[in-house]
Amino acid sequence: MDQRMKTQRASLVLGICSLICVVAASKPLLGIAPQDEQYYKSEIIKCKDGSKKFTKAQINDDFCDCPDGTDEPGTSACPEAKFFCLNTGHFPVSLFSSRVNDGICDCCDGSDEYDGKVKCPNTCWKAGKVARDKLKKKIATYQEGVTKRKQEVEQAKEAIVKDEAELSRLQK
Repeated sequence: MDQRMKTQRASLVLGICSLICVVAASKPLLGIAPQDEQYYKSEIIKCKDGSKKFTKAQINDDFCDCPDGTDEPGTSACPEAKFFCLNTGHFPVSLFSSRVNDGICDCCDGSDEYDGKVKCPNTCWKAGKVARDKLKKKIATYQEGVTKRKQEVEQAKEAIVKDEAELSRLQK
């Protein structure tokens, strides 16, 4: 194998390793609500109750470092922690972390049972259908009201013109 071929292989391996590192680093942290993701970006993170600090590596390591459970949003290690279910297609929900990997599918997207012991089907779209249908009906009612209002405004404008003409005729 010539030197050029070795260099190309080494570059390819290095590129693949870099890609794996980037993908692993950008992997979303389990159980964290989207509005809280920024809180977990730095390398050293403070417990939300201010009691301690922990490293990014300690997030979801199944050991409760913070009394308030800040470091364990995706495990059941801390009794005070909350697990966030995104539930795309339905309503998001926060659960007590004791419900994580307990064998019961609490999140309609199945994200609370990630250890693989239980297979949770994603039922969010089906569960959200009732809410979506209700909202669609509500929007249609609003749109109907807007259309009706526009018609009433036009009728009122015509009535004003007619009444002003009648008033003008009577004043002569």
